[in-house]
Amino acid sequence: MYVHVNAAVSVDGKLSSRRREQVRISGEADFARMERVRAVSDAVMVGVGTVLADDPSLLRHDERHRRDHGKTGVPARVVADSRARTPPDADVLDGPATTHLLVSEMAPAERVSALADRGAVVHTVGEERVSLPDALDALAGEGVERLMVEGGGELLFSFFEAELVDELTLYVGSLVIGGRDAPTLVDGEGFTESFPALQLRDVERLDDGVVLSYDVP
Repeated sequence: MYVHVNAAVSVDGKLSSRRREQVRISGEADFARMERVRAVSDAVMVGVGTVLADDPSLLRHDERHRRDHGKTGVPARVVADSRARTPPDADVLDGPATTHLLVSEMAPAERVSALADRGAVVHTVGEERVSLPDALDALAGEGVERLMVEGGGELLFSFFEAELVDELTLYVGSLVIGGRDAPTLVDGEGFTESFPALQLRDVERLDDGVVLSYDVP
């Protein structure tokens, strides 16, 4: 499976403020670029932290761009949620797109059942937390060949740690957020050695920032 990580950060690498509320980092041109990336993806994935903080629908995509690339329907949505903390009334469960919920064996059965009743396709992949390799195998079985991952920082760390990222596209906005407790592009435990290496492929000025495109060997 091809995994494309796409994110927007402040110039100091923050995804949001220390309040973990949604911060507008990019503008309309970058939103349009993001919608084109979604359009060619089979599924769009976020972590449960993003669902709890922003309540995204993950439905916006460039329909014409999708048709031009031979894609039909709408991209599926994926939530990595080890303990099934996604609220049953979350926007990610509404709309025409299929929602895949990735949980662990530690997820309370009543929460899993409630989310399944809302239409989520539940995959149990991992004992205490979601196993990303098992998760990608499960999604491949659902026909997902190209996955767009939008964050947050804990999920992105897990993807880089597991060496599952093929491409990173990063919009860097012209603002400073700061805060030692503000989420960064890649959080988690962090790396102390064998730091993931990236190969810069392209730099594009967009809105009042830049888009950095990297291949991940």
